[in-house]
Amino acid sequence: MAGKQTIIINGRHYDVQSGLPVSAPIEETTPVGDPVGTQSIGIHASVQKSKTLNRNIVKKHILVKNTTPRPSQGRKHMDIARSASISRFASHPVVIQPVAESDLIGPVSHPLAQKAHQANAAKKQSQAVQPSRVLKNEAIAKALNTPTRAQAKQPMKHRFPRLFSVSSASLAVLLLAGYLTYLNMPTISIRVAAVQAGIDASYPDYRPSGYRLDGPIAYNDGKVSMRFAANAGPQSFVINEQRSNLNSSAVLENYVEPKAGSEYGTHTQSGLTIYTYKNSAAWVNGGILYTIDGDAPLSKDQVLRIATSL
Repeated sequence: MAGKQTIIINGRHYDVQSGLPVSAPIEETTPVGDPVGTQSIGIHASVQKSKTLNRNIVKKHILVKNTTPRPSQGRKHMDIARSASISRFASHPVVIQPVAESDLIGPVSHPLAQKAHQANAAKKQSQAVQPSRVLKNEAIAKALNTPTRAQAKQPMKHRFPRLFSVSSASLAVLLLAGYLTYLNMPTISIRVAAVQAGIDASYPDYRPSGYRLDGPIAYNDGKVSMRFAANAGPQSFVINEQRSNLNSSAVLENYVEPKAGSEYGTHTQSGLTIYTYKNSAAWVNGGILYTIDGDAPLSKDQVLRIATSL
């Protein structure tokens, strides 16, 4: 009995010590003289007499682990071979060294993404610093400078009248400037003549009606002459302005009396002493001798008005 190593249950052989199934199948019955000493047991066999082994007599068997894998016999078994290199605890403990924070490398963004982020942050900061009044004024200025849709779609036929009106206004300004230049031409001419003659000559503010400046203003060293002719006749008169050291008494003695004798008149107006004779006159002012000569039928009042307007 001590030599039995397997037992048969339902036609399958199991090891007596380990209780594991044996790979090679054995017939259910064993001959009487079988040296192996197997025993067939059926599930539905009849009750037999208990055969308890005497543990004090039976030699204790030493279990030997079978590390070779056993082929399956059509069923799934939990026969897993255990490696000899696997143990419950590691032979040498593994020490994990702590990693310094300086050695850790975090995610790094692209340089272009960093510049864009900085630009957006600066823009938001500038907008946050500006007060609402400044933003409002900027929005109003932008709206005024931006043309409306109606102005953008304005047809060309509406633009031509505006262009024509602008051209007409420019032409009118040019004509007015030319007319003013024509009116001021004698004044401009007398200024040029005065510079060339070297005296402070002037153009009369009063001119008798029916008379106009005839020809350019003549000048030479220390003297300027201008001639006025009648619009409807051959009459004319000439105004002369020349440098002189004479005073009013010397003008009377040296210029008026030799021409008029005792037939002259003396008039004092605006601080000037004016001598008139026939259709002529003479006076001195600021070192310049003024004379009016000609055959124009000028009255005494016209002569005095010309004299005081110079």
